[in-house]
Amino acid sequence: MHGLDLTMTWVGLVSLAIFVVSYYFIAMEDKYHINKAKPALFAGTLIFILIGVYYALNGLDGKHLHHEVEILIIEIAGIFFFLFVAMTYIEAMIDRQVFSALRYNLVSKGYDYKKLFWITGLLAFFISPIADNLTTALILSTVLITIDRTNKAFIVPSAVNIVVSANAGGAWSPFGDITTLMVWVDGKGSFVDFLYLFPASFIGWGITALLLSRFIPEGTPPFAENEKKVTIAPGGKIIMGLFGFTIFSAVMSHQVLHLPAMWGMMFGLAILKLYVYKMSKETRYDNEGEQCPKVDVFSFISKIENDTLLFFFGILAAVGGLHFLGFLEYFTALYSQFGPTAVNIGVGFLSAIVDNVPVMSAVLKSSPDMGVDAHSQWMLVTLTAGVGGSLISFGSAAGVGVMGKLHGIYTFGAHMRLAWTVLIGYIVSVAIWYLQFEILGIY
Repeated sequence: MHGLDLTMTWVGLVSLAIFVVSYYFIAMEDKYHINKAKPALFAGTLIFILIGVYYALNGLDGKHLHHEVEILIIEIAGIFFFLFVAMTYIEAMIDRQVFSALRYNLVSKGYDYKKLFWITGLLAFFISPIADNLTTALILSTVLITIDRTNKAFIVPSAVNIVVSANAGGAWSPFGDITTLMVWVDGKGSFVDFLYLFPASFIGWGITALLLSRFIPEGTPPFAENEKKVTIAPGGKIIMGLFGFTIFSAVMSHQVLHLPAMWGMMFGLAILKLYVYKMSKETRYDNEGEQCPKVDVFSFISKIENDTLLFFFGILAAVGGLHFLGFLEYFTALYSQFGPTAVNIGVGFLSAIVDNVPVMSAVLKSSPDMGVDAHSQWMLVTLTAGVGGSLISFGSAAGVGVMGKLHGIYTFGAHMRLAWTVLIGYIVSVAIWYLQFEILGIY
């Protein structure tokens, strides 16, 4: 940090106003039909330009600003390219009919909407600790849209369920969520310590899912008796394996090789490009004996949700700007005034509003006094930052990803109408943490 508190200067007040107005348009995407990436990108870029103007007008040393922006760019690039590769793989699997085949297998078994709701939720909870919450949410929201594209009464509660379960599942694994990873890397807990958050994560999600299931309609998805069986297209299973290897590469890059996780993801993209090149040189035939069309990685890349990527760039830049100006330092001073437990619970609500990644970054950078039982408090803030992001649709990477995938269906307004179920689950998660960590001392 540069050491200057610019919150009460003209640049601080104007930047805060820009963020609030932009946030309003992000939240009101349904009303104004302005893609959320536009106001986010506008705010993120303009705030730092204004800071640059302030530095120039006051003759301040621009090296501080330049250094902070470089750090921010590295943080954003890590998330940006991680998402870029994950989305490319998902589009590749869509092209190879992986999700259509999964949809066929689920629907052809005669599962009703409620059973499909629970299956997708459970899959999200147990895949996210391995594949991270965003990737998991993107995969399973794709499955949702292939099950029944037109039934909003089924898709919206199921999408909320996937976001909540992916975030809850990511909270008890060091690489299940970016915020959890940050706490682990900073040495606030060992790998095993995070596993003790499983009861709070699972039961909290279970309560929310139980409440959401009441909104799932009766009946089964449309399925004709003569519907043609869907199988995974040639190369699809290999691409699935390569995606698993890519996630493994990302984890190993970070944990063993001390490289950013996105480095392993980009390596996985290189492997995918090589494999698709090999496929394009071969003549392949489908089950009907028809020659398969040629495949191209750039056709997958052209279909990814660029608005989601640009939204992340904008919102992380905007919050990074507020952090640079000094706004995010204020709430950490509350620890001494209200105590760590109350503030860490509040972090969950704050992370839903301004994204859990910069909030956790602010907590770690300021390193507040967590009291005599610092370990359990760090586990609490890990839980609340992860699970709390589900309270608002764009409070977490998973929610933003699903908004992009189910554009116009899973929206801010649609999520907020069911947000009370998430709030009850959040309260239950905190209560389980209190019982386990503070009363029983099991951790």
